[in-house]
Amino acid sequence: MRVSSYVSCFCFREPGAEQKFKDISNAYEVLSDDEKRAIYDKYGEAGLKGSGMGTGDYSNPFDLFESLFEGFGGMGGMGGGRAARNRPMQGDDESYNLVLNFKEAVFGVEKEIEITRLEGCNTCDGSGAKPGTKPTTCKTCGGQGQVVSSTRTPLGIFQQVSTCNTCGGTGEFSTPCKTCGGDGRVRKTKRISLKVPAGVDSGSRLRVRSEGNAGRRGGPPGDLYVFIDVLSDSVLKRDGTNILYTCKVSYIDAILGTTVKVPTVDGVVDLKIPSGTQPGTTLVMSKKGVPLLGKSNARGDQLVRVQVEIPKRLSSDERKLIEELANLNKAELANSRR
Repeated sequence: MRVSSYVSCFCFREPGAEQKFKDISNAYEVLSDDEKRAIYDKYGEAGLKGSGMGTGDYSNPFDLFESLFEGFGGMGGMGGGRAARNRPMQGDDESYNLVLNFKEAVFGVEKEIEITRLEGCNTCDGSGAKPGTKPTTCKTCGGQGQVVSSTRTPLGIFQQVSTCNTCGGTGEFSTPCKTCGGDGRVRKTKRISLKVPAGVDSGSRLRVRSEGNAGRRGGPPGDLYVFIDVLSDSVLKRDGTNILYTCKVSYIDAILGTTVKVPTVDGVVDLKIPSGTQPGTTLVMSKKGVPLLGKSNARGDQLVRVQVEIPKRLSSDERKLIEELANLNKAELANSRR
């Protein structure tokens, strides 16, 4: 329920606003006093003047109220009058959480998903009224769509305007449709085909226009927002458009160089490890990464970090060879210093 409350000590900024507030205070008195309201409903403003009950210069209390707030640019959401309350309303958006595996997120995929949403009721054609019946003026608000309450405080009269609970602000009451209960919409399940573009990641949001909840009174439907969650891969990691991989090689292969098999999203690829590769070196596999979202022809890289494995234990033959290598290295170092 929307409630807008205003106090008589409101700071007047708009030209003529003070007089309008005086007028609307009188209008409130009529709307909140059963006796004055009855006289006004039967005889109009002339009846109030004839009975000695003074009012402001207005013909309809609610019209004055709406006129005032139209002057303030629709303050409090009250501008626009009865027509605004009966205008078509767009349906609410719906959301759906979609889980993808690593490669589906990288290359994109077409998924068929099942959503539940509000659709127009076929029985009443979305009106919410029982077929064959006609709407009548709401008895609670007298067709205004709003109800007014008044409270006297030391600061003055505190007026409160709220949406009528009986008619929901339309000013009309209808015998509700049995199928939709008067809402004009029913909840249904629908399967839709969704194209997920290449390059999405966890936290990405896709917007599917007009696949949300149906609107009210002929209003357009809302949109469907699909939130993406990507499952991690056991081997490959992702950093934006780049893919990260750690490759383990022996200290001998790091010294002499070698070729290793590296998994990528495109399949297993040969990668050359140059001789003398140092531990922690990062080798770049160009354009083996993730496509740039919205530009599938542009891709990131796969970055391969080389992890050199040093054995903790050596056989006697291995130790003998390494000691010989160490002695050879010492001899070369000594010769270079001469």
